[in-house]
Amino acid sequence: MFAVIYRWRVIPGLAAQFEAAWAAGTAAISREFGGLGSRLHRADEGIYIAYAQWPDKAAWEKAMETRMRHSDDKARRAYREAILEFETLAMGEVVSDLLDQP
Repeated sequence: MFAVIYRWRVIPGLAAQFEAAWAAGTAAISREFGGLGSRLHRADEGIYIAYAQWPDKAAWEKAMETRMRHSDDKARRAYREAILEFETLAMGEVVSDLLDQP
């Protein structure tokens, strides 16, 4: 398994818009590119961190070739309108997974 960690700074007042658009976009990415889903975390000062899993690095790289341009245009537009900054913090192979599933 391959994991990627992302960080966003969201425009004040647009947190709910970002969260909804992120969820819809993540669902589309899972369906269309084979992503294994993600977890979104809210930090302080409009910062969000997400941890996304992929079957392997090749699947993530294939999705990145299209810049993860999924079919949900409405979600993508709402997502872009809500963010000030975006960055990929880290990526790598999962060597141990101790998260409990609910």
